Amino acid sequence: MSSAPQNWDPGHYLKFQDLRLRPALDLLARVPLADIQRFTDLGCGAGTVTPYLCKLWQNAWAIGLDSSAEMLHRADACNPGLNVHWQQGDIADWSAPQPQDLIFSNAVLHWLDGHQNLFPQLMRQLAPGGVLAVQMPNQFAEPSHTLMREAAFDGPWAEVLKPLLREAPVARMGDYYDWLSPMAASVEIWETTYAQILDGEDAVLDWIGSTALKPLLEALDQSLRDEFKAVLAAKLRKAYPQRQDGSTLFPFRRMFMVAVVPA
Repeated sequence: MSSAPQNWDPGHYLKFQDLRLRPALDLLARVPLADIQRFTDLGCGAGTVTPYLCKLWQNAWAIGLDSSAEMLHRADACNPGLNVHWQQGDIADWSAPQPQDLIFSNAVLHWLDGHQNLFPQLMRQLAPGGVLAVQMPNQFAEPSHTLMREAAFDGPWAEVLKPLLREAPVARMGDYYDWLSPMAASVEIWETTYAQILDGEDAVLDWIGSTALKPLLEALDQSLRDEFKAVLAAKLRKAYPQRQDGSTLFPFRRMFMVAVVPA
């Protein structure tokens, strides 16, 4: 299983903090737990969601795990006094120090391959009655991502970028059900499309530039990077035109799942 990119830019990522937070809170609202002893915010990033978990379960032993030192530094700096043990590590190799009552993962597991092995592995880290709650972008068949792949395949940068492209890291709903249900007392899976209103020029390019596009840009030297961004920006402007008020409507699909292990 490959892991999430390491060189995150917390400032760029948090530029869209409110839009990124809403799906996490929608997922959190579906977690069927009251008082718990231990939880892990898996792929906690800059610690935006972790305080909400800590507020709900104030007496729990909390872990915030992420592969990015930059993100963890921001998480620690922005949450002084929060009772969380920030840990740097690779989710693919992670093993809970003790069985967890909740493993919560917001917008990170799509960076890893091998979900047929990863999701059962996470379920095995749960205590009886524990919950695995996951949210992942499922945008990979939408223009924001198909046009990114199209641009990457057509240009002097193609040989550099081809090895970095991933067609569909998120599987079908039925696949996740088949992987989770043999280990679960209940499984809930759903999708939501958020109509995100973005501001500024080339707003969709800016959005994906902090996530999906970032590994591709980092692989190119400055001249090719600028040329590639210009080609992709032109494609995205056609797919996501600015509205009359100057904003850009960006439909964004996300997949959610909540699996509860038997008590």
